[in-house]
Amino acid sequence: MTTNTSAIGAGASSQSRLTQLGLAALLGFFVIGFVGFSHIAAAHNAGHDYRHSMAFPCH
Repeated sequence: MTTNTSAIGAGASSQSRLTQLGLAALLGFFVIGFVGFSHIAAAHNAGHDYRHSMAFPCH
């Protein structure tokens, strides 16, 4: 009995990696922009509390 296994995504191209990096950066900027500057109190307070829980100064 022979079993063939292969790693999924092991041969990712550099274009694919750049696309993933770009999308991750856009997501990060969106989250920081939305949560950090949100006028919605619940979203802003959640981000604010998270920063304090990670010992990140924000004041």
